[in-house]
Amino acid sequence: MADIEAEPKRASGAALPLPEQTVLLLQGGGALGSFQAGVFEALDGMAIPLTCVAGISIGAVNAALIAGNPPGKRIAALKTFWDMVSGGMPNFVLPENNHVREGAHIAAAATVASFGVPGFFRPHWIMPDWAPPGSEAAISYYDSAPLIETLNEMVDWDLLNDGPMRVAVGAVDVETGNFQYFDTRSEECPVRIDARHIMASGALPPGLPPVEIDGRHYWDGGLVSNTPLGYILDTQGSEDILIFQVDLFPARGKLPRRMSDVWSREKDIRFSSRTRSVTDQYLRLRRDHEAIRKLIDRLPGKLQDEPEVKALRARVAESAVNVVQLVYRSRAWETGAKDFEFSRSAMLDHWHQGHEALCKSIDKGDILARNIADGKTAAFDLID
Repeated sequence: MADIEAEPKRASGAALPLPEQTVLLLQGGGALGSFQAGVFEALDGMAIPLTCVAGISIGAVNAALIAGNPPGKRIAALKTFWDMVSGGMPNFVLPENNHVREGAHIAAAATVASFGVPGFFRPHWIMPDWAPPGSEAAISYYDSAPLIETLNEMVDWDLLNDGPMRVAVGAVDVETGNFQYFDTRSEECPVRIDARHIMASGALPPGLPPVEIDGRHYWDGGLVSNTPLGYILDTQGSEDILIFQVDLFPARGKLPRRMSDVWSREKDIRFSSRTRSVTDQYLRLRRDHEAIRKLIDRLPGKLQDEPEVKALRARVAESAVNVVQLVYRSRAWETGAKDFEFSRSAMLDHWHQGHEALCKSIDKGDILARNIADGKTAAFDLID
């Protein structure tokens, strides 16, 4: 990785101004998470330094691999992990034929469903109804214990917790249904993140069992919200912020023509709609606050000194936010199994797409650059 102080460049060669905070948000999406790795590889290659990385589910795993390794080893850690989890089946060279690719895609997903993923999860080999009530085998189809060893081998937890990069991962309390963020910079609820917190964020039922942390049991954060955007904006502070939000499920898509299309499209809508809703909600609120601030500034001096006006000004005081949305575009041959299809060819394809998406966004980022320089708030999908 280039010197963290170096000025990042857009692909066009022009400098991209950076605010005080630069954040990478990583959505849940299982096997599609290699798209996020490609995005980070491009960010790393452009020497765009991150002050925070936040994730849900597989995004939490990638976040741990990034923040839990020194700058020069982050890409290698991501590659090692994704090579491992995609190494459970032969890597066939397939022709560019959608029917052939779809057949191989479904076969690979079926292999994962039957045998699990190396270094990630494995089947319990006992039917839930036959397992003792309350045991992991009774409430999940897979054992996530392999991920503990993987994370402990590949992540420096002291660096992750004490290093310069803030880390936040989200999970859901199984009994209360409340969303919980584990944040290395939290003032209200300080925590030292370890493998349990990352695994809790990705414990998607009924596939994976809940993870116990300090007497509470947690499931995948994507059950409530598949993006950490709202949490990061709520805890942003007074500094301007640039957010790269990586979405693994596209909101837009074609009308289904087959049942496999329905399966894929339903999953895209279910997970992407929450991300878009949160993004739209927070940016709309920020624009409203900006309008209120402008109105307060036009009040006579005496009115501006009134306690109620001062309190209102404090409530709507915000810094600038720019969100760059990087959305995975599903291939024609992918079905609803795309988030648990861990073949090597699919992983490499996702990784390449992520790298390309970031490069194209930065290359077309003239409006983004002006917005950052002017301290404005906006969201961009620059390659839509």
